[in-house]
Amino acid sequence: MRAVVIGGGIAGLAAAHRLAQLVPSDMPWERPLLVERGASVGGKLLTEHVDGFVIEAAADSFLSRKERGVGLCEELGLRHELVGRRPEYARTFVRRGRDLHPLPEGLTGTIPTNLDALSESALLSPEAKARLAAEVDIPPDTKRGDESIAGFVSRRLGPEAWANLVEPLITGIYGGDGAQLSLQSTFPQLRALELEHGSVLRGLASTPASAGCFPPFVTLESGMDMLVRTLCSRLEGRIQAAVGQSAVGLRRIRDGWVVELADGATVDADAVILAVPAFEAASLLAGVDRDLAELHSEIPYASSAIVTLAYREEDVPSLDGYGYVVPRVEATDVLACTWTSRKWVGRAPNGTVLIRVYAGRFGGRDVTKMRDRQLLGLARDEVALLGISARPILTRNHRWSRGMPQYVLGHPERLERIEAALEAHPRLAVAGAAYRGVGVPDCIHSGEAAAESVAHAHGAVLH
Repeated sequence: MRAVVIGGGIAGLAAAHRLAQLVPSDMPWERPLLVERGASVGGKLLTEHVDGFVIEAAADSFLSRKERGVGLCEELGLRHELVGRRPEYARTFVRRGRDLHPLPEGLTGTIPTNLDALSESALLSPEAKARLAAEVDIPPDTKRGDESIAGFVSRRLGPEAWANLVEPLITGIYGGDGAQLSLQSTFPQLRALELEHGSVLRGLASTPASAGCFPPFVTLESGMDMLVRTLCSRLEGRIQAAVGQSAVGLRRIRDGWVVELADGATVDADAVILAVPAFEAASLLAGVDRDLAELHSEIPYASSAIVTLAYREEDVPSLDGYGYVVPRVEATDVLACTWTSRKWVGRAPNGTVLIRVYAGRFGGRDVTKMRDRQLLGLARDEVALLGISARPILTRNHRWSRGMPQYVLGHPERLERIEAALEAHPRLAVAGAAYRGVGVPDCIHSGEAAAESVAHAHGAVLH
């Protein structure tokens, strides 16, 4: 068997790693081929190490409760690298105007459950607090199908709780518009609580807190790219890699597939895994299955940019917390501002502070088309609200054009149709953030599942 993985982000690397762990039951097995168009693998798991600063280009952490993030790290011998956020700065805020309002204690996911703590918050009016508390008395809507996350939270907790409290947290995860995001694809557990307990708040109160071995959010102490570097080290000699090479076409032949490369070369394959964004998968699938290609092309994406700023500590007022999120009602491109060196250990040398500004809202202007000086101006205007007027001693811009898939209404049905269409192509699989989760553990899981799918279809067994 010859398997080709197209895409060298974390999903593609996880797929290649899983394939390398598989051996055939009764047939020859060639080393998998990984095709990555970029100059290096890792995708958005990109870390810059500059003058003692650890600068993440995209994701700076992942959820520990989603097991394949921690699981893969442990399998790679990286358990000692996993660290949680600095507990001494355990506060997060919502920015309204120039003011920072603490998020109330007792948030479960994005839902406030400590009504006593909420009563002291200035984020909600007295009427909105009363409306949220009354959620336990609102009958469940048992006949409703999928709805937007904005519609669900507004229906259960009230529109003000959505706009001022939950929306900025949701946007910080997906960069999207809650009025379009599918509840079933983003937070299906909330609908399950409504149906099972008749109330989201009652359901959360009756759900025991998980006691995992790790804090809720973890990162790698050396930087998120440590996961990529370790995976590459383990894969050396076990796979072949074509880095800096693009796959531009895919054809079905009787006994398998032909992958067409940008330089005119072709690769025969028994199995193919597409670990690329949905719009790239659509292009590759156009000559294979028109319906499957069209389904992928329908998945929308948001673009975003991250501006990282470093300052001398004496130029920055006291930052007591992890940072803040910005609700859509503020009408700004900025989604959030993270005080990175307060959030994680070892991110900045002594006497300095590292800050990240996230920008780019789905449906808004494309911030990735802004020039460097414009992005820097946007970020500096944002941190000026904190009282920071000094020039930064270091800056970095990272742009992610069409970098975040949007699970809009209709996404669950689209996934069902994609899976049904893939049944006609048993040695073709897809992986990545476009399907069932945008986090690092979700992408790892999707890559591993894709590898197992095509390998088992070819009769392979676990090593």
